[in-house]
Amino acid sequence: MTASSTIDIPGYKVGTWTLDPSHSEVGFSVRHLMISKVKGTFGSFNGTFTTTENPTDSTATASVDVASINTKDEGRDAHLRSADFFDVENYPTIEFVSTGARDENGDLKVDGNLTIKGITKPVTFDFEFGGFGQDPYGNYKGGATATTVINREDFGLTWNAALESGGVLVGDKVTITLDLQAVHQA
Repeated sequence: MTASSTIDIPGYKVGTWTLDPSHSEVGFSVRHLMISKVKGTFGSFNGTFTTTENPTDSTATASVDVASINTKDEGRDAHLRSADFFDVENYPTIEFVSTGARDENGDLKVDGNLTIKGITKPVTFDFEFGGFGQDPYGNYKGGATATTVINREDFGLTWNAALESGGVLVGDKVTITLDLQAVHQA
């Protein structure tokens, strides 16, 4: 990742960080019936961040177990796991690998390649640091939120149903929200 200047982030430490799954969430939302949004999460995921002196030179990798999807409706979750959507038998994970980061007028952007259902596309996450601190057990942790919007059809998630009232059952745009807490390893 390249940047022309180093940005200052209070509490920032160089090293390797791993996601703390009990204090993190990988979520998404998508339009349903064109009138509301359905939200869901993935219960099983992991990620590693390698931070450098210049935060914009840092790297990130993450993986999500697609079978762990939860939209609070077991029938819908089974359909999402099927070949109509994620096809978890053939594509069990969603992967992210960062390719760069930049400070855009005080806003941190993290670019990377997102792979869903075997299709890799570039995405940009808006990245907001929540802060850093030590937990009661001596672990140094950092928190952040990252969001992006993708078109699900770009990743081969094309199943849909037409509505009698017009429109479709499932919207194209999916908002991905990552609420992250990571533990500094070294």
